[in-house]
Amino acid sequence: MEKETLLEAKDINKYFRKPVLFHVLKDICLEVQRGEFVAVMGKSGCGKSTLLYILSTMDTDYDGELFFAGEKLTGKSSFELSKVRSANIGFVFQFHYLLSEFTVLENVMLPAKKLGQKTYAEIEAAAMAKLKMLHIDHLAGKKAYRISGGEKQRVAIARALINDPLILMGDEPTGNLDSYNSENVFQIFKQLKEEQGLSLLVVTHDNDFAKRTDRVIYMEDGRILKQTPP
Repeated sequence: MEKETLLEAKDINKYFRKPVLFHVLKDICLEVQRGEFVAVMGKSGCGKSTLLYILSTMDTDYDGELFFAGEKLTGKSSFELSKVRSANIGFVFQFHYLLSEFTVLENVMLPAKKLGQKTYAEIEAAAMAKLKMLHIDHLAGKKAYRISGGEKQRVAIARALINDPLILMGDEPTGNLDSYNSENVFQIFKQLKEEQGLSLLVVTHDNDFAKRTDRVIYMEDGRILKQTPP
């Protein structure tokens, strides 16, 4: 089956201008195919998270070109990018960023309410379906502050999936978890790839996590040093 490129970065350069000029990303070229599970590794400060924020369209201050599903995103307005991001990109952080006084169900519903393409009842049903898929539907009515760290990260994944994105991006999604919950998150990601054809791009320090993905991109000093073959 012929591969189809979902995400493509061409000659991405990024500078931090304060307090002094610093060249943080240097001539980054990469592609992520539909249904591919890719890990990005490298030492702290090598530019991994900075790259992820550019690829997710949250940071637009860069040189080079970014394409998503064949469409050029570079140069689009923040409003246009927000629509692309809401509909197509799910994001899971190291810290779950749940609203603690909201219920689990309410937290998962938030991105769909922001996108505004479904009725409240449809969003609620979709959120319950995601919670069920992740085996945490029994937590739907609980306030977010009353559940465990591992459960919170599952809720964060459900929230990232609510709009049925084409790609899930993760910034150290297992960085705050013990080995048991880290393995749970990996298995969830693997299942999403295998059963739903979801693309995944995950920045991680976890070598055991990375080596089981389809491809690992190694970064050093703002450059892509090497990639394991797909």
